[in-house]
Amino acid sequence: MSLLIVLLCIIALILLITWGKFNPFLAFLVISIIAAWLLGIPLNAISASITKGIGATLGSLVIIIGLGAMLGKLVAESGAAQKITQVLMRTFGEKNLQWALMITGFVVGIPLFYNVGFVLLIPLIFSVVYQYKLPAVYTGLPMLAALSVTHGFLPPHPSPTALVTQFGANMGMTLLYGMLLAVPAIIVAGPLFAKTLKKVHSVPLQTFQASLMPDDKLPGAANSFFTSLLPVILLALTTLLPFFTTPTGAFGEAVAFLGDPIIVMLLSVLVATFTLGTGTGRSIKSIMNTYSEAMKDIALILLIVAGAGVLTQVFKDSGVSDTIAKSLQGVQIHPLVLGWLISAVIRVAIGSATVAGLTAAGIIAPALPSMNVDPQLMVLSIGAGSLLFSHVNDSGFWMFKEYFNLSIKDTLRSWSVMETIVSVMGLIGVLILDLFI
Repeated sequence: MSLLIVLLCIIALILLITWGKFNPFLAFLVISIIAAWLLGIPLNAISASITKGIGATLGSLVIIIGLGAMLGKLVAESGAAQKITQVLMRTFGEKNLQWALMITGFVVGIPLFYNVGFVLLIPLIFSVVYQYKLPAVYTGLPMLAALSVTHGFLPPHPSPTALVTQFGANMGMTLLYGMLLAVPAIIVAGPLFAKTLKKVHSVPLQTFQASLMPDDKLPGAANSFFTSLLPVILLALTTLLPFFTTPTGAFGEAVAFLGDPIIVMLLSVLVATFTLGTGTGRSIKSIMNTYSEAMKDIALILLIVAGAGVLTQVFKDSGVSDTIAKSLQGVQIHPLVLGWLISAVIRVAIGSATVAGLTAAGIIAPALPSMNVDPQLMVLSIGAGSLLFSHVNDSGFWMFKEYFNLSIKDTLRSWSVMETIVSVMGLIGVLILDLFI
């Protein structure tokens, strides 16, 4: 009976968000309260579950996501992303513009949240399209494929970061594994798939052809690359170091300290404050205003993450998590495929990759200890599933359609298929890594 209640609650959550047009945070709260009551949690204990779920889910997570948003916003406003694009364009040449844009999307997409990255990079795509007279979808899709992969696979993006916390995974190893998966997924869903889209007619709207910053106002290339990639550099160094030496004593404590995701993001933001902030002539007040705006941008994301945590906590407090865990033990399907499948179904139904990943994690987490799988790979498997087949219930679908001025048919043919390729490639990559880990 309890499993039926869980299933009905998830269906109700999907309907509230899609058909009822409820805000996802409110939908999570409403469904969590109903689920708690139906699963037998006393009425006077439900509010405690809500509070505990929010606190346990956000915890240090709010610091990482908040600092990530600040870094991304400054990378965008300082012109660092534009500078990275220029350097890569000159390096790769006209014949390989797609690859230059794809790498730009990957580099810039690591610190930038998806919607911010999308809006920031679209003008760069269109400037290339008009300068070299190339088909817009064919040219721009590789960059957006890279953005999508970083959003679904790599910390410090909200969903993978939250999953790392929930599964007790190592953020540095998740990032390294995620980058291994990202490269083939981006290449197949980007330049290779885009070859089939040369004849897709797209005339980007003038409204979305934003003006770019003058060259003399842009930060230096080394500064732009270093600051944007600093979180990756720090996490990679502290994660790989133990493979070459055994840090002990004060040195070991320093390595552990510098490898903590909160410290990594804090150091990255502090460095960026000077390298892309005061170092480019901006005042501290202006930089702090940028950071304040960044926090406003992610407020709803944090609430959605918190709401998903409430539902997970209700499942735990009611004891249904143990029931789910036991029932999953008998499912004759690879655990990583199961995680991907649950996330993919919720993604197709709801549209939000973040909601899909977090909801799937709430279902899988109780059974993870008995599944005998690497927690980092489960994070990536669920992240890949959360990207499957973006369609009319996903805001990203409509952003792509409107910015490129496409028909729904052509948007499905290009954007939706690209997202599906990324998702399936991610699953294949996870299963291959599982053979060696």
